[in-house]
Amino acid sequence: MIAKRIVPCLDVRDGRVVKGVNFAGLQDVNDPVTLARFYNEQGADELVFYDITASAEERGLFTDILKGVASEVFIPLTVGGGINEVSDFERVLNCGADKVSVNSGAIRRPQLIEEGAKRYGSQCVVLSVDIRRVGDQWHVFAKGGREDTGLEALEWIRQGEQLGAGELVINSMDTDGVKQGFDLKLLKAVSEITTLPIVASGGAGKSEDFIDLFQLPKIEAGLAASIFHYGEVKIPDLKKQLMAADIPVRIV
Repeated sequence: MIAKRIVPCLDVRDGRVVKGVNFAGLQDVNDPVTLARFYNEQGADELVFYDITASAEERGLFTDILKGVASEVFIPLTVGGGINEVSDFERVLNCGADKVSVNSGAIRRPQLIEEGAKRYGSQCVVLSVDIRRVGDQWHVFAKGGREDTGLEALEWIRQGEQLGAGELVINSMDTDGVKQGFDLKLLKAVSEITTLPIVASGGAGKSEDFIDLFQLPKIEAGLAASIFHYGEVKIPDLKKQLMAADIPVRIV
């Protein structure tokens, strides 16, 4: 059985790691390079770096900070924020990224997924989807959760897979930062319409939430931020609990 991955997330704004609730009320946490070093030492399986205001501010990603983060980690690094052209893939890969996360740029121009997959391989293209329930549907949001695109989330995920995405990050805006558990209903619905590996994001509050998460099919990784940043859950302890629950993980 494939080992489940534990993935801390660095949401970076103005050169600092921040965290909020439901994508709002962002508070300063720490320096991204310091946190990257810490998570590498703690046994994280991967690290995600999002420049969370790059798309809304219509600028490129902060590559100097990214280079600093990449220099501290020896685990796979996924990078997103302001990825609008294939040239943006090349720029962040040259800075040390292993995978490139597309979100708002792909919503504006879905062919970006196909272009990235053809040039760098599907394994390099991560489709990150910010999702919030609107009425009786799940909608896709863009620009760091600021803009309701009106796109139905499951249909967009199907399209992204057809265009060549190799992995999904499903960000539940409804559970983000609330710490009451992952959005299992949304994640189950996604798992039923895709063959891609799913990274679940939004809602982790305790180790048991990861145990519940990994009961679902196709969920290969759990992503979290504040519980790791503030030491509420320590990655080595989490992995021990997962092993005790017969969930395979990588131990360093």
